[in-house]
Amino acid sequence: MQEKPVYVYKGDALANYGFGDDHPFGPDRHEAFQLELADARLGSAIEYAGTRRASVDELSLFHSADYIDFIAKKSAEGTGFLDGGDTPAYSGIFDTASDVVGTTLAAVDAVMSGAATRSFTPIAGLHHAGREHAAGFCVFNDCGIALEYLRQKHGLRRIAYVDIDAHHGDGVFYGFEDDPDIIFADLHEDGRYLYPGTGAATETGKGAAAGTKLNIPMPPGAKRSQILVSMRSRLGKLYKKPSASTTS
Repeated sequence: MQEKPVYVYKGDALANYGFGDDHPFGPDRHEAFQLELADARLGSAIEYAGTRRASVDELSLFHSADYIDFIAKKSAEGTGFLDGGDTPAYSGIFDTASDVVGTTLAAVDAVMSGAATRSFTPIAGLHHAGREHAAGFCVFNDCGIALEYLRQKHGLRRIAYVDIDAHHGDGVFYGFEDDPDIIFADLHEDGRYLYPGTGAATETGKGAAAGTKLNIPMPPGAKRSQILVSMRSRLGKLYKKPSASTTS
């Protein structure tokens, strides 16, 4: 039986997410990834898929109505910042950020429908945005929305979320800190040395969710071998057969 390809999402709608040439999150990420992927010559192992835009109802699965309205207003104004100074507003940012979310949800649907066993979108994982605020170049938290989407559209109950970005996924962690059905594991550089300064090993969830969250802070410059040992020794103890897993 031939293995199903990995769906890889691409298109201008994703490439447009960025904050200018002089910003750390510039407009070149999408093209840089696609060029490297083409050089890898993976052939039929991947299948390209297109983007889609999330609806306001989908954004509302994670974000508050007041926050969504705030982003719409700043998008229309096209000036200022969406947070304390890291994430600039510009004309059209609402739609651009909604395209990222919609594409992540398309990737979820591809896996849940059986069209693909895995899917990947190179401009996504905007895990710093909270339910009511932007942060760290992240406008809408596609990861948090995807978790709620899996539950509300696809009927899943327990979901494992694994985050391997160097930065702690604070928007997702605090968004589900007291939710026992989201099994959260985040391996990141120690917050004492890197933004956003959160994700201590002692943060394991609150209330009924205590013990369902795992933060694995690593020292700066940690080697691959150290990271693999930390993941293998600790992740297995956390999971108890969730309905699905997502990775950022």
